[in-house]
Amino acid sequence: MTQFARLIAERLNISEKNVDGTLKLLDEGCTIPFIARYRKERTGGLDEVQISAISDQYERLKELQKRKETVVKTITELGKLTPELEKRINDTWDATTLEDIYLPYRPKRRTRAQVAREQGLEPLAKILLLQRERDPEAAALPFAVGDVSDVATALKGAQDIIAEQVSEDERSRQQVRGAFRRMAVITSKVVKAKQDTDEAQKYRDYFDWHEPLKRCSSHRLLAMRRGEAEGILRISIAPNDDECIERLQSHYVYGRTPCGRLVAEAVEDGYKRLLKPSIETEFGNLSKEQADDEAIRVFAENLRQLLLSAPLGQKRVMGIDPGFRTGCKVVCLDAQGNLLHHEAIFPHPPVNHRMQATVHLQQMIEQYRIEAIAIGNGTASRETRAFVEDCLSGETGKGISVFVVSEDGASVYSASKTAREEFPDEDVTVRGAVSIGRRLMDPLAELVKIDPKSIGVGQYQHDVDQTKLKQQLDQTVMSCVNSVGVNLNTASQHLLQYVSGLGPALAKNIVDYRRENGAFESRAQLKKVPRLGPSAFEQCAGFLRIPDAKNPLDNSAVHPESYKIVEQMAKDQGCTVIDLIKDKEKREAVDLKKYVAGDVGLPTLTDIMKELEKPGRDPREQIEEFEFAKGIETVDDLVEGMELPGIVTNITNFGAFVDIGVHQDGLVHISQLADRYVKDPNQVVKLHQHVRVRVLEVDRRRGRISLSMKNLNM
Repeated sequence: MTQFARLIAERLNISEKNVDGTLKLLDEGCTIPFIARYRKERTGGLDEVQISAISDQYERLKELQKRKETVVKTITELGKLTPELEKRINDTWDATTLEDIYLPYRPKRRTRAQVAREQGLEPLAKILLLQRERDPEAAALPFAVGDVSDVATALKGAQDIIAEQVSEDERSRQQVRGAFRRMAVITSKVVKAKQDTDEAQKYRDYFDWHEPLKRCSSHRLLAMRRGEAEGILRISIAPNDDECIERLQSHYVYGRTPCGRLVAEAVEDGYKRLLKPSIETEFGNLSKEQADDEAIRVFAENLRQLLLSAPLGQKRVMGIDPGFRTGCKVVCLDAQGNLLHHEAIFPHPPVNHRMQATVHLQQMIEQYRIEAIAIGNGTASRETRAFVEDCLSGETGKGISVFVVSEDGASVYSASKTAREEFPDEDVTVRGAVSIGRRLMDPLAELVKIDPKSIGVGQYQHDVDQTKLKQQLDQTVMSCVNSVGVNLNTASQHLLQYVSGLGPALAKNIVDYRRENGAFESRAQLKKVPRLGPSAFEQCAGFLRIPDAKNPLDNSAVHPESYKIVEQMAKDQGCTVIDLIKDKEKREAVDLKKYVAGDVGLPTLTDIMKELEKPGRDPREQIEEFEFAKGIETVDDLVEGMELPGIVTNITNFGAFVDIGVHQDGLVHISQLADRYVKDPNQVVKLHQHVRVRVLEVDRRRGRISLSMKNLNM
């Protein structure tokens, strides 16, 4: 542990003491949200990002330790482990260096060099490497026996041995690695047979493309790799071959002698046939891993923003899944999101039952006392919004707000096992409309039911490492759920399973207990839930809320372990806990230093006071209504220079996509996001942010809209 703490502290530039405290908490089974929120004294106040980085490094080091044990065991079984070699293996904590050390001993298929060794040609290879013989043919003559038919075959076999030695030499590999790092160029060429196919056109930019690998962005590399996987592109990564060969030869060739020329040939062969392909594969994998990490980071940040979108709250909502031919699916939900009624209306062509649809919609609004309307942003969205606003123009629509909601993933949810369990008697269209309505009420609670990959806020999410993607997205969901807090008495099983310390099994047990025993009256009652032991209670309790609980702290982020501290504060002020929450002067009169003791320090006490100021506060922003520009409904309505309102629908590391109401998102390239230089689009815009954009260019043939935000969102 101590060694791991030191290594991680050096890599992340974090105090070794804080890293050590974090590692111990992780080993105790604590979750990252719990550690960040309730164990600041032991971590020095590290945030979730830092704790997550420590956890990632810890897992990598543990995996590397296992690999080192395997390497030592394998070399020992070969009878080639020396004390010096074992020390080198034990001292290295770099995976690449470890594999270089192991390479000469690693079990491998029968190579040309191995065949030559079996033919007894290794001594000849050593003679050539020494380069002292004036006549290499004469030196090779004694080896031309048995399977070695002649001198030329003997020399070729010796060169094969030298080539393999060069390719497995640590210094040679590091030298070529350095050349790749400095000057490797990634090149993309189209496969001629696929050049004119329709599926190849989306990769047209990469038909003849090359750039330094170190400057290749994540999205370009992933695009090229996808084209390669689809058989449309051929990708290669290479430095300057002549320079690499020349540098390698300078280490092995001592002069222009006959033996030197043979060694030079062997070195060149070793580079081209063995070493270069090996390092190219290594850099191909490394660049892909880095591109994956960047794409996953962007996806996770977008997902975080989406999950933390402003909620409408507990209102009676009408959800509408718009459509033309199949009609609009309308659902009415109560303030808890329960389905009260559903039906289909047909206000648009080709059916055009507009009057009948108007009557039905107004009846539903009055009967179910609708307070807000959520319309999906798919096909017929703008037309449906216009129709709804017409219906609300009179007394019926007084005080009713209309919102357009993202449909991304709604179809996935409606066909899922979760949706079937929630609505076994309804079809997918009704389930989809319910999801749209609930997303307006509480985006977080509804979106956790959907596989994050299906939400549509990433880039190349199907091309990156799927295990790593799932791990990062699950961690993001968990972070968001716990930062907001969860109503213990209304949360679904799917939301509860992301609460710190719970998971699917305990979440189900909580829901079952609630169904059998009624609403929870206190956090302490959680201890009666089957299989929810002390450790799980410690991890989850602070993130669960009980509105209107007898103890007001049960509806706050104050952990039950700190209740006695708050009660003592109130007692010292001569009041109740409720009085302390309501009275700012009493809170300001509290001297926090008096309550520092044991594991409770000023960080925890400061957090407690912030929570008492606004118990159970929701960190999410307030929801805002939005309306697209009237009369701009298709790409054909767009004119260069036109300024329009829009909603940010996706953020990538090359810019942001904005919905301007024409059924085709436009791209604000990173260079057009602001008047200043922007390195990360998230510095300027957030998902679902309302912005103004200027139309720069409309490429109708390729379906691309270029937008700018310069000088428009000051």
